[in-house]
Amino acid sequence: MTEKFQNIETKIIHAGDPKPTFKGAVSIPIFQSSTFEYRDKDKDREVKYIRLSNTPNHTALHKKLAALENAESSLVTASGMAAIATTLITALSPGDHFLALDCLYGGTKGFITNLLSELKVSHSLISGNQPETWKSQCKSNTRVIYVETITNPLLQVPDLESLADFARDNNLISIIDNTFASPVNFRPPEFGFDLSLHSCTKYLNGHSDIVGGAVIGKSEWIDKIRQNLKQLGGSMDPHVCFLLYRGIKTLALRVRAQNKNALKIAQFLESHHQVKKVNYPGLQSHPQHDTARHILDGFGGMISFELKGGLKAAQKFMDRVQLAFIAPSLGGVETLLTRPVMTSHRGLSPEEKARSGISDSLIRVSVGIENPDDIIADFNQSLH
Repeated sequence: MTEKFQNIETKIIHAGDPKPTFKGAVSIPIFQSSTFEYRDKDKDREVKYIRLSNTPNHTALHKKLAALENAESSLVTASGMAAIATTLITALSPGDHFLALDCLYGGTKGFITNLLSELKVSHSLISGNQPETWKSQCKSNTRVIYVETITNPLLQVPDLESLADFARDNNLISIIDNTFASPVNFRPPEFGFDLSLHSCTKYLNGHSDIVGGAVIGKSEWIDKIRQNLKQLGGSMDPHVCFLLYRGIKTLALRVRAQNKNALKIAQFLESHHQVKKVNYPGLQSHPQHDTARHILDGFGGMISFELKGGLKAAQKFMDRVQLAFIAPSLGGVETLLTRPVMTSHRGLSPEEKARSGISDSLIRVSVGIENPDDIIADFNQSLH
C-alpha cells in the first residue's frame, strides 16, 4: 500500500509509478516481451514472464490497484471472470460450502451453479439485507461468503458492514465484487473484506476497449491466487496492462461525473408517467437508500428500470433510442443500454430469473459522461 499519497485522486495518477522513471518517460512504456533476460549476478533473480504476471507493466499496475483500495496487494487477470473463477477455486475445495448473495452477475451465477457444483462445492443463497438469517445458512464446512457491492442488474445494496463483521466472526473468507462501485465509491478492504474483485473492463479502464480483471486484498490470499493463476494461464497481456494503467488515471473524474449524471437521469425516469419502476440507490424511494448513503461515497453510474407497457414497450423504447448505444458491458464513457435477459443474465433459467426478480422487460443503463440533458432528451423522445 502506498503511504505517501493520502487522497485517491493523487493515488490514481501517481501510485505504482516506477522510481526512477524508465529513461525519463512520464508514461510507463509497453514492455511487450514474453520473456526477459536474467543472470545469476543480477540482484533480481526472479524470472519475468507474461504468464507469471510480473513484467514491469504488471508490477506497476498491481501497486496502483492496491493503493486505490488501501489494500496490501493486488493481481490483474485476463478478464473479470478469470478473477472471479481463480479466486473461488483458490478459496474453496471439494466438499466445501459457501454463502452467496441471491442476486449476482449472470456469469458468476453460472460458474457457481455449473463448474463449482461439478467440483463438489455447494452453496446457499442469502439475502444481503437480512443478517438475522445468515447464521442459519452456515454449515460446518462453510468457508466463504461472496457478495457484490451493488448488485447486477437490480442495483440492490447489501448490508456490507454487517456482512464483513459476520464473515470475521464466523471465520469465513469474505469476497466482494466491487465492479459496480469502483474504488472511488467504495473500498472493501477498509471495511474488513478479505478480497475485492473487479472486472477492469468496466469502470477501472472506462473506455470500452479492453477486457481484464483484478483481485485486490490481503497479501496472503493474493499470493495463493497468483500461484493458481500461473497454472490456469489467465494472465493479462502487457499491452492491456498499459491501457488499463492509462485508463485508471481518469477514474475519479469519470466516476464522479457518472454518479451525478445517473442521479439526474434516474430522477427523470422516476417522474415519467410511462415508467413503472426505477432501481437506483441514489433515489430516496430505493429500499436501501439509507444503507447506500451511509456506506458509499457515491451511488454509481448504473440504473435499471421497467416500463408500464412491459416487454413490448421496452423493445419499442430501445428501438427508438438514438444517442445511447444498445450494447452489453458497462462503465465506459458512453451511455449503454441493454436488456439483462439478453446479455449478462442470458444463461439463467426462467426459474432463476424469476427468483432473482429479473424480468424480460428490465432495461439496464450504464450512464456515461455525456451531458445528462442530452441523454434525458433522447430517453424522453424514445418514450413517446
